[in-house]
Amino acid sequence: MIRFNQFSLARGVKPLFESTTFALNPGEKAGLVGANGAGKTTLFSVLRGELHPDGGDVSLPPSWQIAHVAQETPAVERSALEYTLDGDAALREIETQMAKADAAHDGEALAHAHAAFADADGYTAPARAQALLLGLGFTLAQTRESVASFSGGWRMRLNLAQALMCRSDLLLLDEPTNHLDLDAIVWLEDWLHRYTGTLLVISHDREFLDSICNVTLHLENQQVKRYGGNYSQFEILRGQQLMLQQSSYEKQQKTIAHLQSFIDRFKAKATKARQAQSRMKALEKMELIAPAHSASPFTFEFRTPDAAPNPMLVMEDVRCGYLAEDGREIPIVHGVSLSIQGGQRIGLLGANGQGKSTLVKTLADTLAPLAGAMRQGRGLAIGYFAQHQLETLRAEDSALAHLARIAPDAREQELRDYLGSFNFSGDMASSPIAPFSGGEKARLALALIIWQKPNLLLLDEPTNHLDLETRHALTMALAQFEGTLILVSHDRHLLRASTDQFMLVANGRVQPFDGDLDDYRDWLLAHAAQAREEAKAASAGGRTNASAALGSTDAEADASANRKDQRRLEAQARQKLSHLKKPLQTRIARLEKEMDALNAEKATLDAFVADTASYAPEMKAKLTQAIRQQADVHARLETLEAEWLEAQEELEQIG
Repeated sequence: MIRFNQFSLARGVKPLFESTTFALNPGEKAGLVGANGAGKTTLFSVLRGELHPDGGDVSLPPSWQIAHVAQETPAVERSALEYTLDGDAALREIETQMAKADAAHDGEALAHAHAAFADADGYTAPARAQALLLGLGFTLAQTRESVASFSGGWRMRLNLAQALMCRSDLLLLDEPTNHLDLDAIVWLEDWLHRYTGTLLVISHDREFLDSICNVTLHLENQQVKRYGGNYSQFEILRGQQLMLQQSSYEKQQKTIAHLQSFIDRFKAKATKARQAQSRMKALEKMELIAPAHSASPFTFEFRTPDAAPNPMLVMEDVRCGYLAEDGREIPIVHGVSLSIQGGQRIGLLGANGQGKSTLVKTLADTLAPLAGAMRQGRGLAIGYFAQHQLETLRAEDSALAHLARIAPDAREQELRDYLGSFNFSGDMASSPIAPFSGGEKARLALALIIWQKPNLLLLDEPTNHLDLETRHALTMALAQFEGTLILVSHDRHLLRASTDQFMLVANGRVQPFDGDLDDYRDWLLAHAAQAREEAKAASAGGRTNASAALGSTDAEADASANRKDQRRLEAQARQKLSHLKKPLQTRIARLEKEMDALNAEKATLDAFVADTASYAPEMKAKLTQAIRQQADVHARLETLEAEWLEAQEELEQIG
């Protein structure tokens, strides 16, 4: 068990934790949430032994192996596969012992080392490391390339693969989805569901937290409060607690006012002096309840566009790509024919490198098409948030200077009022943005786009640097946006809430995806399983080529006789396959029926909890019961969905 008891810690003059107590049980998967600067990363440093408490104590089993994702990646010439294998330090130590014993010609020591190597699953380690890299988006060829050849984002994926390779009891993940596309996030979720150790994860991706975590630790007011359930359940429980706390506070304030009124009226009267004194003592001993306080939510909204062309933009047989320095074309996406209609809300799906960003750049007219025709509607105003939008901001300029550059005719007070609505007020609006956090810079970039009243929004990974509060504000603003939206994001909550149709960018093509994000998840897992099988087949194929060249004449003579046996064996195989599939198909149908019933119950409960009338005082008991039922239904749904996915995978393997 991990236990923090009366834990206190300050960084410099800023106290982060003050006499807080909480615990995590072995095997629990906890999400660590709280405002930026609340101390989430500091808590990880404490668990790793890099920082020590100023007061209280921290305990965890001394034998536990802790894995975390390194923030720096050395530019070494080791291959990606070897770098990933380095994550299993115990296995590397055994390999060192084997090499020493071999060099010393110590047969006994070598035998012991080989036995330890087998016990540590050393013979399967390269295959396991390769599976991790493939799951995180690397190709088979890339697993053999040197670490130094990869860019920063891909090196962070290598660090994640190395952490997952470690046979850990406690896994610490700090924003693991930041450098991943949706495909890799789906794979990581699937891997973490099977992880048997204790997990502590910091993330601004609420759907990732909902999928993975069964405990939420909330950092606020120098305390860590434990909630059972995932992030969505935490929001419900915390909202309920704030409501009850505020009700208790108001009731206590009425009691205090009544006692104080009695004291003020009768403390000077001899006949009532004793009663007044007793009430004064009661007031002094009363433990005051603090008023419920929740940080004011940050909100913003899009300005109404000046025009609404329809169609917005038309692409006819467009080829998207780049021109090399020698003038050679590097096509990424072919034959794109799209008519973007007013009011459409499109989410682009597809793995990194398939061409989503290239397509968006072409739509934004920042990248000329290699071939084909594009037509823009009259009055089209594009708001484009690029994947690396923050790099376009000038560090030495202020937020006010950035806005004045695109609005030279506006009055300074008008610009300041507008920036204030995005939480850039006072000196913050007129100071250089160099010290701004990534989230603050992303907020400024959004503010600059919104000022220009776009009617077509092209957003390429807009949430990369945003915290949960700002992501929620963006989601709410996009829900009310009156124009057309094309969105690339690995944040599934944002995709679900902001888009109503999907297009898949894959294999050089853009085509409609007929389904939702859950269907896309199933599609990804099926393709990942197929890729693993193809990789195994490719590695096994080379070993059979030499034997295939021998005895070809004899094979031709026997071919005719073997055909009849082959047909008989194939018929038997089909019959066996059908026999194996039938119970799984029955089980899947039963699970789907149960999930449909639970989803209907969940929809009813969600509607009741969301209804403001449910929070009336007389509804308190019914609301509490509904929230409990909601959590129970959610837990049962998760169990059934896991069983359904397992059955589907078994069915695919049989097929």
